[in-house]
Amino acid sequence: MKYNAPLFRILMILAFLLPGTVHSQTAASKMNQFVSGLMAKMTVQEKIGQLNLVVGGEATTGSVVSTGVEEKIKQGKVGGIFSVSSPQRIRSIQELAVQQSRLKIPIIFGMDVIHGYRTIFPIPLGLAASWDMQRIEQSARIAAQEATADGLNWTFSPMVDISRDPRWGRISEGSGEDPFLGSAIAAAMVKGYQGKDLSADNTLLACVKHFALYGAAEAGRDYHSVDMSRIKMFNDYLPPYKAAIDAGVGTVMSSFNDVDGIPASANKWLLTDLLRKQWGFKGMVVSDYTSVNEMIDHGLGDLKQVSALAVKAGLDMDMVGEGFLTTLEASLKEGKITMADIDRACRMVLEAKYKLGLFEDPFRYCNEQRAASEIFSATHRKVARETAARSFVLLKNQGVLPLAKKGSIALVGPLADAKENMVGTWSVSADVSKATSLLTGLKEVAGSGVNVRYAKGANVTEDSALEARTSVFGKPWQRDPRHPDTLIAEAVRLALQSDIVVAAMGELAEFTGEASSRTDLNLPNSQKKLLDALMATGKPVVMVLFSGRPLTIVEEDKKLPAILNVWFGGSEAGYAISDVLFGDVNPSGKLPVTFPRNVGQIPIYYSYKNTGRPLVGDEFQKFRSNYLDVSNTPLYPFGYGLSYTKFDYSPVSLSKASLKGAEKLIARVTVTNSGKFAGEEVVQLYIRDIIASNTRPLKELKGFKKILLQPGESKEVSFEITTDLLKFYDHNLRYNWEPGEFTVFIGTNSRDNQSANFTWSR
Repeated sequence: MKYNAPLFRILMILAFLLPGTVHSQTAASKMNQFVSGLMAKMTVQEKIGQLNLVVGGEATTGSVVSTGVEEKIKQGKVGGIFSVSSPQRIRSIQELAVQQSRLKIPIIFGMDVIHGYRTIFPIPLGLAASWDMQRIEQSARIAAQEATADGLNWTFSPMVDISRDPRWGRISEGSGEDPFLGSAIAAAMVKGYQGKDLSADNTLLACVKHFALYGAAEAGRDYHSVDMSRIKMFNDYLPPYKAAIDAGVGTVMSSFNDVDGIPASANKWLLTDLLRKQWGFKGMVVSDYTSVNEMIDHGLGDLKQVSALAVKAGLDMDMVGEGFLTTLEASLKEGKITMADIDRACRMVLEAKYKLGLFEDPFRYCNEQRAASEIFSATHRKVARETAARSFVLLKNQGVLPLAKKGSIALVGPLADAKENMVGTWSVSADVSKATSLLTGLKEVAGSGVNVRYAKGANVTEDSALEARTSVFGKPWQRDPRHPDTLIAEAVRLALQSDIVVAAMGELAEFTGEASSRTDLNLPNSQKKLLDALMATGKPVVMVLFSGRPLTIVEEDKKLPAILNVWFGGSEAGYAISDVLFGDVNPSGKLPVTFPRNVGQIPIYYSYKNTGRPLVGDEFQKFRSNYLDVSNTPLYPFGYGLSYTKFDYSPVSLSKASLKGAEKLIARVTVTNSGKFAGEEVVQLYIRDIIASNTRPLKELKGFKKILLQPGESKEVSFEITTDLLKFYDHNLRYNWEPGEFTVFIGTNSRDNQSANFTWSR
């Protein structure tokens, strides 16, 4: 096969020059013609080989590592490889495929590029807290530019699983609890990765995951079963996947869990009826890491049986398990699957490679000059620093922040000088040695006028075994062998000599992420003891909270004058945190997920439904829906986040109170910055359907805008409301709106807002 054939190039150019629908039809026709011609030359074994995705480097999400990869490539038994990078390594592997295999079909190269490649941005939950779609899209664009410069062309991102259970470790990898916000982020990430032309050498094929419902694992335990009604699926959990499909995502990854009792990787309703037929997805579906093999433990049969079930359900590529490679030919001969099943899957893989331009030039991503100049550049790090600073959420501030750039600061805590942990979980391509610790950042941003002194004060936890389990993926944790009382005494001495204390507390990076579920979301006792000792000094204490999930910090909220949640901010975290602490950047992050008071409230989220016996007010009432021992309310509500300035909201103004049919409603508020600092505010719109044929949430996010206001400045913010925003799936899974009464809420979070009522008739 000759990849640089003049005719092929002419056809490609003509396809992209033709405008609009003609262009897309012509491009699709040319792709179909090319792939069909190639498949006509392929043996059954070569077709099955394209369905085999192997790991070429270290395992990042499982214990299985592929073997004999080089020989399999020569035999045409490998369609894709992941966890290998660098133009030189990828070129050498690609040469095996296009020079030594019979049909010279190029390989697709992927990696878990989740929140940055070498330049690491905040963890996805932190990015979601920015509520800034432009910055989120830009983070994905930079990740794509760097990853493709290092030879990659496929990422297993975005992860869009809705989660309302912070015990689940992978809540850190998603966008939180809300389908409207999650959908907007899903679309932004896809656009950032894929750009406008997948065949360009700086765009990355995206893969939306985990399809579907993975974030609702029972008990918050990773890989666990999921059981929910279809109405909950369609209204609350499926929208972000659909948003990614509508944005043109090229691939989809199936999830580990079951859906309606059938594992996702063999669920025909999910992968074919819903995804392809109802939603119109035309790309490739890949399994998660050995999820096909794991269906054996689900109880669906042996490897041959589960592999046949998967391919018949609509799964196209088998990640690492090699069940397809070793069993599908036998299943074909036995009539368990058809040639059409194999052909469909093979076509999807080949089409993905065609769209990436790999047939035209298998080495288009192997540019060593790009790798030298475009990875971890000063420009990218600047964007990462700015983005991180705008993802932090100020949870409490009693006049302590921002800090003055004078005097003395005692920086204490187990995460104060822990640069390896700043990049957070799922940062497999990060060079952690280049990350910036809070200690480094604070000293540099403070300048020579501030005396910054450091003491560790405590280990992250008194449980050394827990620390060891979370010191993985290039994030070693050096446990201080000194007695806890000695560590605390050292920190207290430093605090007494200083004007203010900054306490860096929370989780290690790998306390969250895959296989990192937890049942205790309190700060560990070692850190609680340190905080108590610091508070006893009488010095003001600012807690900088590192977390990949909501934590239950009721005690800390009561005791401390200031809490800044910084998630894990990425490569430039130390600088970004310091920018916010000193007021060079005014915090503007808003929580994309509710913070519970204790784990007994979980699952907890803002868009809950009323019961027949709702609690009126906050006080306990017998025979009402509440707890004996804790309030129904969360510690911090969804959408919450403070600023160094103050924003005042006018009452909501509606363009009309009664609408009909296709009319549009304009809802307005005037927001005024009545404080002393310039600041950004996320103005949030919620709607309630008061009377409907199905029970409806008390409040649903339906719009948001992030605005910048100078001190004393006012700005009118308007939202256009159409019947599309009123639609929901009813008990028959019909998606429509119903006439009736509605309430619109506009405010600073899901709890604190102004409201107005309107009616809408047909």
